[in-house]
Amino acid sequence: MTPTRFRIDADHPALPGHFPGRPVVPGVVLLDRVAAAIEREFGARVTALPQVKFLAPLLPEQEAELHIKEKDKKLHFSIFHNDAAIASGVAETEPQA
Repeated sequence: MTPTRFRIDADHPALPGHFPGRPVVPGVVLLDRVAAAIEREFGARVTALPQVKFLAPLLPEQEAELHIKEKDKKLHFSIFHNDAAIASGVAETEPQA
């Protein structure tokens, strides 16, 4: 899959409570981007995320790059900001109905 670039706008509804005065993009928002890319690129629905690691924060308006590759019948993903890994994990999927 070709890497997908994205950024989370500063006015995203999940940011005000995460964290006041110093917003950080919540991990669930990053995982939502992963699930959407898997649906779009692989035609599959994420059923489980048995392994996820958050390595560094992503701030609003920062650009991120998502890489997904298939290995061992699972989809492995990595998210980078400025060539530094900020998250990685494994997604289990099933075909979309």
